[in-house]
Amino acid sequence: MIINNVQLVLENEVVSGSLAVQDGVIHAFSETPSQSPAAIDGEGGWLMPGMVELHTDNLDKFFTPRPKVSWPAHSAMSSHDALMVASGITTVLDAIGVGDVRDGGHRMENLEKMIGAIHHAEQHGLNRAEHRIHLRCELPNATTVELFEALSHLPALSLVSLMDHSPGQRQYVSLQKYREYFQGKYALSNSEMDAYEADQIRLAEQWSRPNRLAIAQRCRELQIPIASHDDATAAHVMESQEVGSAIAEFPTTIEAAIASREQHMQVLMGAPNIVRGGSHSGNVAAHELAAKGLLDILSSDYYPASLLDAAFRLAWDEENAFDLPAAIALVTRNPAQAIGLHDRGVIAEGKRADLVLVKKAQAQVHIQRVWAQGRMVW
Repeated sequence: MIINNVQLVLENEVVSGSLAVQDGVIHAFSETPSQSPAAIDGEGGWLMPGMVELHTDNLDKFFTPRPKVSWPAHSAMSSHDALMVASGITTVLDAIGVGDVRDGGHRMENLEKMIGAIHHAEQHGLNRAEHRIHLRCELPNATTVELFEALSHLPALSLVSLMDHSPGQRQYVSLQKYREYFQGKYALSNSEMDAYEADQIRLAEQWSRPNRLAIAQRCRELQIPIASHDDATAAHVMESQEVGSAIAEFPTTIEAAIASREQHMQVLMGAPNIVRGGSHSGNVAAHELAAKGLLDILSSDYYPASLLDAAFRLAWDEENAFDLPAAIALVTRNPAQAIGLHDRGVIAEGKRADLVLVKKAQAQVHIQRVWAQGRMVW
């Protein structure tokens, strides 16, 4: 397969040319057009590597599309996979909540079904993107370590994040924001919300630290990459560094982002934060970190299409130092390398032919075609 007449987004530059694929990998690329009449005409669009998503809970939406509605697993998985490839994501770590009972237990109920669906679809070649697992371990819970241990040997497990969403710290330094979010989400009365808040604080005091240490120790033994989550202070970052975190997910302050970099952790921020112009929780804006050179990886988090949109917004923003190759690396090379996937994420000979063809129209980027290991999937 030859893709002709494209702007190749390489690691450090963009060049006009063509690219050849053979046996699912990039065979060669050239800065001259191909003369083959069978070549695919890219019509001058950008040809970039397929995107790598490290943290998305998008699968939840298909398993529970409405409160108290449980959707058949095969249909949910197929729909989720279709949205991934339509968004240009060819490798995705589906984030599965362990010990997270904040939504009334639905994630707990869906845990086995979601993991089973991912495994079944991958095993039988039903997915178009490559799906792996990211376990989001909610630390303030008595059952978190037990659940993690039961899942720690999954072959697809590629990342573990250590999370604490209890009120008054990290993402929810503002108790008002905490109450607005959870009281609105669960339709709690004031007294019910008071009880819920007090219970979460109690659980955090009892379980967060011992669970953090136990899970991190097991991850190090199994050589599974660890991510921190919502670090807000230098002390939080040191706690994350001490247990071996390699990725700093969604630091909530500039202080935490700087400290994470100093401890050689990759800073991951949400692409929706870039698209919306700020954090929905009132924390540091991702574009502020980008302007200071403190951004390494973007994640679509809850909105898959935001990944490509955010990368191009950064490339076109004159207030930071990201040219197009550097911005695209945030969603391709950097996340792939952060979890040890060195066979993808760049356009280079011998790398996986995970590719996305993108064009600009009406000041917006649009995906034209997507290939996964040389096979057109969208």
